Amino acid sequence: MTAHAQAAEILAGRIGAGDSVLDIGCGSGYFYHSLASRNLPVEYWGLDACDTLIGIGREILPNFGLPAERLINARIEDLSGEVDHVVCLNVLSNLDNFHRPLERFLKMARKSVILRESFKQGAEYHYVRDNFLDQGVDLKVHVNHYDIDEVTQFVASHGFNSEIVVDRRSGGRPELVIGHPHYWTFMVADRAVSPIKS
Repeated sequence: MTAHAQAAEILAGRIGAGDSVLDIGCGSGYFYHSLASRNLPVEYWGLDACDTLIGIGREILPNFGLPAERLINARIEDLSGEVDHVVCLNVLSNLDNFHRPLERFLKMARKSVILRESFKQGAEYHYVRDNFLDQGVDLKVHVNHYDIDEVTQFVASHGFNSEIVVDRRSGGRPELVIGHPHYWTFMVADRAVSPIKS
């Protein structure tokens, strides 16, 4: 869980007491442990479309101090409202494109958006069969690498300054996931311009 630790360290320098953090694609809410173990004074919320993983988190994390209702079973399309910080690790690269979900994150975030995705020079879009699943399971998935300059410009167009941070786990080198290279990179976006209320 090196990525979670690195995301927590990046977030630590940006939070104020009582800030809210929304972990998008949270799984069972593991990122909560990375925040709690560092005594970061944040209100953690997690969202994931997988009801089984949310159920695991709701059963286990109250034992560590997180109310079960802070884990939400929903899709990115269902998001609304505002939070101080959005964290999204390894999710957008598995979607058909980044524009709509990232725009939603940027509109929601009062202070920052922290991403870890497959970013590189020049975009590549792939829709491939996942050959690492149980025998008989036939599932195709998106394995996308987004152009880092395009994403940076998109973030800037929504009033954010961004910083590229080398991923500690991969050291900036491609890492094979389901047999395909991923170019894991952190992008840290800090709000520079107040959002326009609609």
